[in-house]
Amino acid sequence: MTITSPPAASAGRGSPPRRRSSRGLVGWGFIGPFLAVFALVFLAPIGYSVYLSLFQDRLIGGNTFVGLDHYQQAFQDPEFWSGFGRVALFLAVQVPVMLGIALLAALALDSGRLYGKSFFRITVFLPYAVPAVVATLMWEFLYGSRFGLVGDINRAFGVSLPDPLSPGLVLASIGNIVTWEFVGYNMLIFYSALRVVPRSLYEAAEIDGAGQWRVITAVKLPAIRGALVIATVFSIIGSFQLFNEPAILKVPAPNAITTFYTPNYYTYTLSFSGRQQNYAATVAIVMGVITMVIAYAFQLRGMRKEA
Repeated sequence: MTITSPPAASAGRGSPPRRRSSRGLVGWGFIGPFLAVFALVFLAPIGYSVYLSLFQDRLIGGNTFVGLDHYQQAFQDPEFWSGFGRVALFLAVQVPVMLGIALLAALALDSGRLYGKSFFRITVFLPYAVPAVVATLMWEFLYGSRFGLVGDINRAFGVSLPDPLSPGLVLASIGNIVTWEFVGYNMLIFYSALRVVPRSLYEAAEIDGAGQWRVITAVKLPAIRGALVIATVFSIIGSFQLFNEPAILKVPAPNAITTFYTPNYYTYTLSFSGRQQNYAATVAIVMGVITMVIAYAFQLRGMRKEA
């Protein structure tokens, strides 16, 4: 007697591939809109910038291919490297100060010993809700030596305070504005990470006789190392993208802030004032690559320590 498989069984063998295929189409349907928008607003501008950097629009000859000439010019441009050195100094000083203040505020909130914790949290975070342009304008009036708070103090007490918008102090003044804006943002990152640390770790540390400082250094900080790395990477990227504050303070401090004060401001000036869109695209690409390399290197180092 010959036994044959029922038709339903053979059909059943063929159905799983069709189900997998339909699931794949559904998945692509979900991520398709995101990929389209991502390609339109991210990949396409980068590709067009690379295209611009390889050409030069000349009065005679039109749009001419120049290859890597613009990149060679960028690496030999003293104004570009002057702006880069300025934001590197800004990064080395301002970011540790800002993250340190944010970490202290987060630890104070997490300690449970702070009176009016909710009010304190809202107060510290509130400056982040102020747009960067508005915040810079506010501090511009405070810094003014003729019409602002500094000028009023000088006239009221007969003193001569240093001008915050002078060439020697304007970078520190910008750092103060950025710190005021983003301390609350980073505080929430750290505080959220502290809230998910298991309380059993604190109890074990107390049983071992650890004090508050020992709990912070041995339990809390290692537990939120991932949040510290992420906040630092964001701050590195933000420092190299410094633009709003110098661009706005350029009006009251024209002698202190040059057209190449930061790489981003230099790129803006080249493109919209100097009509050098091709070279501006090159500077932007070089700065983007440098930022990516530095941020990624720091992230790798932080992940190794965490591991």
